[in-house]
Parts: sequence; structure tokens; C-alpha cells
Amino acid sequence: MNKSSKIYVAGHRGLVGSAIVKNLQQKGFTNIITKTHSELDLTNQEATKVFFEETNPDYVFLAAAKVGGIVANNTYRADFIYSNLMIQNNVIHQSYLSGVKKLLFLGSTCIYPKNAAQPLKENSLLTNELEYTNEPYAIAKIAGIKMCESYNLQYETNFISVMPTNLYGPNDNFDLEKSHVLPALIRKIHLAKLLEEGKEAAVIKDLEVENFEEAQAILSKFGVSSKGVEVWGSGKPMREFLWSEDMADACVHIMEKIDFKDVIEGVKEIKNTHINIGTGKDISIKNLAELIKKEVGFKGAFIFNTDKPDGTLRKVTDVSKLHSLNWKNKVDLEEGISRMYQWYLKK
Repeated sequence: MNKSSKIYVAGHRGLVGSAIVKNLQQKGFTNIITKTHSELDLTNQEATKVFFEETNPDYVFLAAAKVGGIVANNTYRADFIYSNLMIQNNVIHQSYLSGVKKLLFLGSTCIYPKNAAQPLKENSLLTNELEYTNEPYAIAKIAGIKMCESYNLQYETNFISVMPTNLYGPNDNFDLEKSHVLPALIRKIHLAKLLEEGKEAAVIKDLEVENFEEAQAILSKFGVSSKGVEVWGSGKPMREFLWSEDMADACVHIMEKIDFKDVIEGVKEIKNTHINIGTGKDISIKNLAELIKKEVGFKGAFIFNTDKPDGTLRKVTDVSKLHSLNWKNKVDLEEGISRMYQWYLKK
């Protein structure tokens, strides 16, 4: 890429997309194309076709996706598989037709079998069954990987897939029902601290309700009180977390310096060409909650609701391929939580 290359970032308002745009701008790229969902519905084949024909981007970051936590994935199964397949199919196919020089497709480490050996290696893809709660989303992302590989093999395109671990950072989703575990815990623990300090007005403002009675109903539903915060599951599952701006930096690094030929060099059968993006380090949900509690300054307890699902007991990526491509993360979890909480307070 050169500084004036036409770069389309699909999903620029999301957690990763916004971080990619920021990273590109900081590095001096001046021709970045973005469209909001209201301006361009990527699930619409004709609209996507017209957009690519009119703009002819040189490079594409495919960060647009329908995402959510365990509850959302398990509840809106049809929405997750349909929306993600449609977005991927349309953007990848139109990138081929319009002669895009390189595309970077972003997936998720939920593509791996639920009982895959840890840490998760790229070659464990499709070796066993998936975790049931997010199976539709995972299948869509696997299809995206295979689509990129297939277009590269048949049409000699240069499409690369990256699979990030659990991400968090600026512009994250803090919705108490639909967010991922880390932002959900930050908000719940923050609200519990406000209750602990008797700041009812601040609670009403945070929840955007009319009065404290409405706020109490919401807080009760999500297990938040001045004395404690409910955490889904046993707290034992181990998870890996990557700061979203680190993820963006990895994406731009790969887009600038890595081609499809680099990830298939010396391989007899071309498969599992995707690249894990993560830290290679994990933490229990219990210890994550304690880290956030310390940062927020909450004094109450945690109530682990074992009637709720734990999901996969351990999930950490093998990042040896990523490290061999000369990239490592910079922001550790403790620093990231502090940055994210400060961002939440400002927003």
C-alpha cells in the first residue's frame, strides 16, 4: 500500500474497524473509504455491487460483521449466520470482480472445535465439532476463510484471513444483554460502585431511564447491587483478550507486508491459511472480574451463577505464525482495562 492507495474499511464504526481507520490515519494514509450501514447495506448484493463499481478500492479490510456474546449468539442464531454469510459473500466476490489488490478478512477464534487442543493452532480447524452456542456465527466465519482460500486458488486473488481472539477497547459494545464479557463486567461493576456510593442520579444517567425505580428493575435483571455483581458461570473458564488497537496494528502490518503466497510457502495441501491474532496469554473469568473490580474501585462481592453456561473451558491462541510474521502485541491486559474504563467514563 502507498499513502494515497484507495482503502475501503468495511465496518469502520465497529470495535476493530474504527481502530483500523485510526491506525491508517496515524500512519499517513489519506484515501480511506467508509460507509455507514444506512449508507450501504452489505447484505444487499446489488447495493454492494454498485458501490464497488463506483469506488474501485485498491485494498479492503473486511471488518463488518454481526457480533455479540453468548446470549446474542445463542438467541439470534438465524440472524448471525445469515447476516455474516451475506456480508462476506458480497464483499469478497465484488472485491474479486473489481480487481482489489488485497483483502483482509476478519473472523474469530470461535471457528475452532470446542475440544481442540490448547493453545489453538491454525491446523486444528475442522477437526471436530464446534461449541454449540456460537455455531452459526463460527460456520459463517469458516465459510469466509474457505471463500478467501478458494478465490486465491482459482482466481489468483490475494485475500488473507485473520482470526482475532477476544477483543476489547474503544467503541466496544457495553449493552448489558448483548455485549461480550469484558465490557459487560466493566459496566456492571461500575454501576455497582455507583450504587455502593449512593449515586442514584449517576445510575439513572448511565442506564438512560426516567427514574431510579426503572433503573433498579434493570439492575435486578442483570444481577447488579451495591453488595455484589452476578457473573455468568463458574468463573473458571480461561479466556484471552487483545486490545483492539493492537489488533488494528496487526491487521495493517499484515496488509502492508504479508501476501497469500507468504502463508502457503512450503505447504503441500493449501488449507488453514488463516492467521491467529492474539497475545498467547489467558486469564480466568474470575481473575478478570477481580482485575476490573480493582480498577473501578468496587468493594462488593461476585456471585457466580453456575446455572448459566461457561462455554469452552479454555480458549487461548497459538500465535507462533503471527510472531514469525514479525508482529507481537504491545498493550497488556491490566493497562488495557485501565484505558477502557477511562474511555467508558468519558463517553
